[in-house]
Amino acid sequence: MLITISGLPGSGKTTVAQLVARTLDLEHVYAGDIFRKQAEVQGLTLEEYQRRAETDHSIDRALDDQMRSRAKRGNAVLEGRLAAFMAEAAGVKALRVFLDASEAVRAERIAGREGGGKGERLREIQAREASDARRYREIYGVDYHDPTHYDLVLHSDGRSPADLAAEIVEHARRTR
Repeated sequence: MLITISGLPGSGKTTVAQLVARTLDLEHVYAGDIFRKQAEVQGLTLEEYQRRAETDHSIDRALDDQMRSRAKRGNAVLEGRLAAFMAEAAGVKALRVFLDASEAVRAERIAGREGGGKGERLREIQAREASDARRYREIYGVDYHDPTHYDLVLHSDGRSPADLAAEIVEHARRTR
């Protein structure tokens, strides 16, 4: 079984993906961890590496190669903005999930997790989303926000991670 969980920053992807993986006894593969390890190997901070990724598409391609490779092995929850596209590119059938939440909720979640003010976090996520969307269109010609790419689109405002994970697990078991 392969499940991909994509979504916007602060939508609850990581928490939900961990719960789904634990419930179904699957490995949780987080694109963000791979990206951070790549930055570390390069001797760069995360922020420096993200800036470099703006113009050096080999950074995204290296991450995506790893995600495609992992998708081929199955038995995992792949988490990342392009996870659904990487599974598809690998020729692997997956349950493709997209988590969404309002900007205000996402900014509040990120501020609670990382500190800083909600206004500051909102500006950061808007800039990050614009950067990601631009890069993904340039590299792959995809809009990961388009709900037609997913089997299940869930809005996480006002819903607990456990609730969202239970819905994904139920859907995965039904559609096996």
